[in-house]
Amino acid sequence: MSGLRLETLDGTALQAALPALSRLRIAVFAEWPYLYDGDAAHEAEYLQTLMAGRGAAVIAAFDGAEPVGMATCQPMTEAHAPVQAAFRRRGFDPARYCYFGESVLLPPYRGQGAGVGFFAAREAHARSLGMEAAAFCSVVRNANDPRRPPDYTPLDAFWRRRGFAPRPDLSCVFRWREHGDAAETPHALGFWVKDPL
Repeated sequence: MSGLRLETLDGTALQAALPALSRLRIAVFAEWPYLYDGDAAHEAEYLQTLMAGRGAAVIAAFDGAEPVGMATCQPMTEAHAPVQAAFRRRGFDPARYCYFGESVLLPPYRGQGAGVGFFAAREAHARSLGMEAAAFCSVVRNANDPRRPPDYTPLDAFWRRRGFAPRPDLSCVFRWREHGDAAETPHALGFWVKDPL
């Protein structure tokens, strides 16, 4: 990973890293396809709430002492209600799944193995909890959206190589504010599933 170090954070190490992790999430999610206009207080609260649940993990990628990427996971039974509801609507038991919340990495560090490491670490964590399967969701955007960068490459092929498959029958909606908007708006997200792990 070209000098990057992956570390699972908890306790005081996580508390110390919260400001940097919050800035990291804001920076990466500001990009296409999320276009998220985040704030540090909300991000810190999100990470605190995540770690207050049972079985969550935060894996950070460090370049020296600075986090440059992060990924999270938690039992789906601890995840946001829309995630659980998407699976229950289709008759799937959320207790079988580990939910992979996000995987973000600053652009200069992409393509060096951190993404593969994030998936491996989260899958290992899920298996240690006795989870049988894993799932994550990604925002659904119109391919013709004029805001889409001309050089954007979807991560579908990368996710497929990790053993995940899209599930068009599973979706949920989250609300967030995009840059330039005065209020939060609804955004559709589609799921990718690996079953079994």
